[in-house]
Amino acid sequence: MKYPDHYVSYLVEFHATRDFFECHELLEEYWKEHPADERALIWVGLIQLAVGQYHERRGNLAGAAKMYAQALGKLTAESLDSLGLDGAKAVVELEAALARAEKLEDAISSAYKDINLVIVDAQLQVLCEQECAERGLAQSKWGLPSEMADEALIHRHTLRDRSDVIAARAEAIAARKKKPSTHNR
Repeated sequence: MKYPDHYVSYLVEFHATRDFFECHELLEEYWKEHPADERALIWVGLIQLAVGQYHERRGNLAGAAKMYAQALGKLTAESLDSLGLDGAKAVVELEAALARAEKLEDAISSAYKDINLVIVDAQLQVLCEQECAERGLAQSKWGLPSEMADEALIHRHTLRDRSDVIAARAEAIAARKKKPSTHNR
């Protein structure tokens, strides 16, 4: 089976770096570039899974529970099997993460646990290993728990450079202000 490069990169980030924010960015880009993809719903579910992990790891358990519940609405064992994963195991882990987030909603995230998506397709495993090697990521880090002391990883969305997004928004607002109003007064 041919897997999109963005998906392989998602799996590498998910397991080797635990950069769930980057997982979201990678698959969202692919999903937006391929709106007619027959797996669009699965891509969105995987995006939500990564966002759920990101929120849970940061202690935002209400946000994590919301994302996990939405992901469960899109991901099935069969759909994940079709992507070279052990779908049944992934769904069980996702259900457990949802239950944990709901149960601990007001607690500190000390019970956080990374989800591992077990790859059962040998070809997909090789692709992930090749990308790890190309990027200089140690295979020995695959599947290890998140580095909870790594502030740049844990709080990535608050630390990233958003100047391009802010500039684009300002341009859009300025363009709207220049257009004559079509509203009746």
